[in-house]
Amino acid sequence: MSNRILKICSGLALLTTIVLSPLSSAQTIEEVLEQARSVRAAEQALFQQRVAEFNAAPAAEQQRLRQQAAAAREAISATVQEKTNQFSANDLEISGLITQLRDKANELGLSEVFGLARQIAGDTTTTLEQSLINAQFTDGRVAFLREFSESDSMASIDELERVWTELTREITAQGQVARFAGTVIQPNGEPLQTNVVRLGPFTAVADGQYLAYLPALNRLNIMPRQPEELLPNADRLEAATQGYVQTTVDSTKGVLLGMFVERPTWGERIEQGELVGLIIIIVGALATLAFFYQLFYLIFARLAVSKQMRNLQQPTNNNPLGRVLLAFKGDGSKIEDDSDVAELRISEAVMREVPRLERFQPFLRLAVAAGPLLGLVGTVVGMIITFQSITESGSSDPKLMAGGIGQAMIATVLGLGVAVPLLFAGALLNSMSRSIVQVLDEQSTGMLADNIEKRKHV
Repeated sequence: MSNRILKICSGLALLTTIVLSPLSSAQTIEEVLEQARSVRAAEQALFQQRVAEFNAAPAAEQQRLRQQAAAAREAISATVQEKTNQFSANDLEISGLITQLRDKANELGLSEVFGLARQIAGDTTTTLEQSLINAQFTDGRVAFLREFSESDSMASIDELERVWTELTREITAQGQVARFAGTVIQPNGEPLQTNVVRLGPFTAVADGQYLAYLPALNRLNIMPRQPEELLPNADRLEAATQGYVQTTVDSTKGVLLGMFVERPTWGERIEQGELVGLIIIIVGALATLAFFYQLFYLIFARLAVSKQMRNLQQPTNNNPLGRVLLAFKGDGSKIEDDSDVAELRISEAVMREVPRLERFQPFLRLAVAAGPLLGLVGTVVGMIITFQSITESGSSDPKLMAGGIGQAMIATVLGLGVAVPLLFAGALLNSMSRSIVQVLDEQSTGMLADNIEKRKHV
């Protein structure tokens, strides 16, 4: 019995010492260890002191201390047993009340109502997280709906009313054009306080620029690349206060607008074609310059020939027909008497004019034939790059294949884009040159026939 009393006394002394000891003031592990050793030594000293006091006490005093410790232990045990019984009774009572509550809820159909409310809240949470309307209402409605949908407790009337309120507010906001003050993230990452105009759940503009919604940050950000063609519509929407206004509405809630601004420019498309595309463009540019040069030459030559046909008796040297007429007359003082010589001279003059009239047409035909072939070369190179990326990555990720496929398609488009217009251009030049040559042939044949007929009458 004395040993148990000693243990109880030492335990109380240990607890008192631990509570009062200033271990929290230690800064390092060494200080903690040192203080622990000091506390342990103090505990041992106090324990030995109390043991000595107990042994030095008279027998009657020792008996009184034993009875006092036993009474304290029995009181504590009785209190523990009483609290344990009370806890068990309360637990049974709570279980019974929960069972009654569930039975009443099943009788009233509340379980189905609560389950349906949680399901609707879960579906609405997913919708609101992706809706740019959420950038206007920053009162934690998404967090509330998520917490409500994941809760297992009975829903309160206030919670059900708020779920209904949030659904109604979202439906109403989807049909509104609202103007509100909000935080917009600039392309450099800096926040900007400005007025935002929201067109339902579809489009938002601020300061004449289109905005995109960032669900992770619950913020609107200015699109890094703006659709230049649609910016006037954004200005009209932001400036309007009433009535109707022409503007841009993205029914996909930003997807189409993002795809529109991500379209590569002509410079980026040409750069994507790389070396083969550059060669095709150079060939096409040279052929285009040759076409326009020859086109203007044929136009002026045709006008000059038409003017010369109205005055055949006075040929000039500034047009093909005039030069053929001058060649037929020899030195210009008289018409050649020998018909064979005249025919050869006329043929020589016409043949001298044909190369000028048909100039650059072979080059255009070459460009028409080379364009698709060069495009095919670019297509093959692009497919090689695509297969190489698949081999290196070990997967058929569309993002990895997009570069090679894009290069292949751009080269094909450039090749056909050069060949098709040049095909029509070559046909136009050929038609114009043939018409002028036809006039030269007709006039030269007519002059030769007149010469022969005059000789017969002489």
